Amino acid sequence: MRLLPWTGTDGKACYLSTDDPGSLLSRLADDVEAAQLASAETVLAGAGAVPHDDKSGERSVRFALTRAVEPLGDVLRIAVSRRGDTR
Repeated sequence: MRLLPWTGTDGKACYLSTDDPGSLLSRLADDVEAAQLASAETVLAGAGAVPHDDKSGERSVRFALTRAVEPLGDVLRIAVSRRGDTR
């Protein structure tokens, strides 16, 4: 069972059961994971600069942290999926 990089409409985890890593749904999941990782890199670059900017105020720090939390959840889900843990 592969944990997919998205949830169902009810917020619960979605799983794929297939022996074909080249199936349409497997390839879609791979593409979504790649996009999520690319987004995380972009957010990390932007958010990582905020604490080092003396002009960053509380609003900037809050915004950067809020934006960083979103892709962190995606990356964690990908890591769990790749290690095969379906907890």
